[in-house]
Amino acid sequence: MATVIPEPRWPASLALVACVGLYIILPNRLVVGPHWLLPVIVALPLAPLSARRHRHPDESTWIRHATIGLIALMTLANVVSMALLVHHLLNSSVSQGRKLIYSAVAVWLTNVIVYGLWFWEVDRGGPHRRASGEKLLADIQFPQMENPGLAPEHWRPHFTDYLYTSFANGTSFAPADAMPLTLRAKLLFTSESLVSLITIAIVAARAVNILK
Repeated sequence: MATVIPEPRWPASLALVACVGLYIILPNRLVVGPHWLLPVIVALPLAPLSARRHRHPDESTWIRHATIGLIALMTLANVVSMALLVHHLLNSSVSQGRKLIYSAVAVWLTNVIVYGLWFWEVDRGGPHRRASGEKLLADIQFPQMENPGLAPEHWRPHFTDYLYTSFANGTSFAPADAMPLTLRAKLLFTSESLVSLITIAIVAARAVNILK
């Protein structure tokens, strides 16, 4: 019989809170609508979700749907901020450009955290399915899965592993140690790299102009 090891929820909840914090510090011209709207929308369902300490195999389907909805909302908000950032960086003065470059760091960090959440929620059906101990087809292959001798018995990836994978992909624009295996994983890796590449490339180009 498979061993059930519940997945703690707090790292993912903390990551979402960090995304909201990064969104709050963005200037008004990089957000759509009232600055308080997105934090309130995220906070309302996040509070009851966070009250549940673990993700269990028998959890209700609404929990996963609500979690995916929050991640999707944060992703959309960050993509909009990225588009506005690119627009203002290409059309702003030097003094304004300096402030926008600092905002680009917040957009890039949010991108890394959000895709870490996507990887955590998508791989093998989500943390509640992985906690069941079932033998599931992996969306993302980690080195420890290919070489079990590199990890403790019954090892499985946790949120920090997915966050590191997102950081590596967002920095190098390509998978590092963990490899996407399924179409949905490859689409996630590609979209993260695209947002990261646009943000870094535009910021680098603008920085050169400012330093001249």
